[in-house]
Amino acid sequence: MSVALSRSVLWYADLPGVAESVPLARRYVRDVLVSAGCTRIDDVLLLTSELLGNAIRHSDSGREPGGSVSVVVCREAGIVRVEVIDQGAPTSKPEVVTDLDEEDCAGRGLWLVSRIASMWGWHEGMTGQVVWFQLAESA
Repeated sequence: MSVALSRSVLWYADLPGVAESVPLARRYVRDVLVSAGCTRIDDVLLLTSELLGNAIRHSDSGREPGGSVSVVVCREAGIVRVEVIDQGAPTSKPEVVTDLDEEDCAGRGLWLVSRIASMWGWHEGMTGQVVWFQLAESA
């Protein structure tokens, strides 16, 4: 027997594929999560920033003039889910790097996502790549 979860989209936006979109998205995501009474807001914001930064840095969303990235924030049965949709890149797929140099400042984004999120993953979408994570509202 399968149970359909009630999934509610709290926020959706198409943003320019530029670094300035990351703090803008964080502000909107924070506001919508506070309004919805969600918990673990800091964790959601951290992971959203990591996925957006990766999308802008490693996909055509940030490399191509006029590139864009989309963010979807959903809530279902005590779970917050964030999806970041970018324009993809033929040479870059999401991968957790585990052998980082302690002095290296980059490469920890998906490692953080894999450690903090209840679940995460990625797939090819119709217009690019979708990277997502879920967090249970009660840690």
